[in-house]
Amino acid sequence: MTVPADASEKPIDAVIARIRAVYGGWTRETPIEQRRHDWEALLARSNDAVAGKEVLANGVPCRWIVPEGGTSDAVILYFHGGGYQLGSVRSHAGLIGRIARASGCRALGVDYRLAPEHLFPSALHDGLTAYRWLLDQGVAPGRIAVVGDSAGGNLALAALISLRDAGLPLPAAAVLLSPWTDLAATGESYVTRAQADPIHQRAMILAIARAYLGRDGDAGDPLASPLRADLSGLPPLLIQVGDRETVLDDSRLLAKTARKAGVEVSLRVWNGMIHVFQLFAEELPEAREAIAAIGGFLADRLATGPLESRPEPDPPG
Repeated sequence: MTVPADASEKPIDAVIARIRAVYGGWTRETPIEQRRHDWEALLARSNDAVAGKEVLANGVPCRWIVPEGGTSDAVILYFHGGGYQLGSVRSHAGLIGRIARASGCRALGVDYRLAPEHLFPSALHDGLTAYRWLLDQGVAPGRIAVVGDSAGGNLALAALISLRDAGLPLPAAAVLLSPWTDLAATGESYVTRAQADPIHQRAMILAIARAYLGRDGDAGDPLASPLRADLSGLPPLLIQVGDRETVLDDSRLLAKTARKAGVEVSLRVWNGMIHVFQLFAEELPEAREAIAAIGGFLADRLATGPLESRPEPDPPG
């Protein structure tokens, strides 16, 4: 296990310090291009060794990430986070690769269009296009799982709702990591976790939502805020979230609403963890444990079977 420079400092504290060093350098005047560059740099340390192959899925740029020994027919369709403005398959390649490895699947990461250049529902349309492309390639829906973190968790859930409403076959399962499901930020945790969350506050969340929805956008649209949608008929959901997150209730309320609609839901709230802590698996044992749990869930639903290397060992340190 990697040991922090200060032996008295917990690994999560070191992660928070690195994130704050990036966020703290931004002002309202910081260009979006600089923010994107900084975010990529923050997450770069775990992505260098992840191989991938670029592909256009009916015009949508995507990237295949295939772990050694992964099954050739089961696919994880991954939607990265970043508040719809930041992030890419490149920034999240480490996390995508770890989940693919843990589940024994190949993964297709979607580089959907970002705001503010492209407003809602552009990103959702790109995700749906990528899913239809997989079907066109002969991948059976029962061999597909959708996975997303933060804003990507929103997109994964909205994609399921859209596919159901269009009468298209649904994937076998979905995994949502700290999903942002309510763009109006109405959950009590935006208040009760305000002191505990070291990064995301409600004012920031609402500003990000405005940038994604545009001046005339409606945060109440069920495809923008899928917490407000009819969730009946969706496939099994695995939700992971940290208990220090202001967006905690986006997961708790989603699980409650989905269960009432008859959806199979597994929710785990991780003690002491922050938003999408799974991104920092090199440093956090909790992240490695969470990814192993994701792998088991997906392997069960996609019938891939575990890889010999799962669960992933602690890194040397």
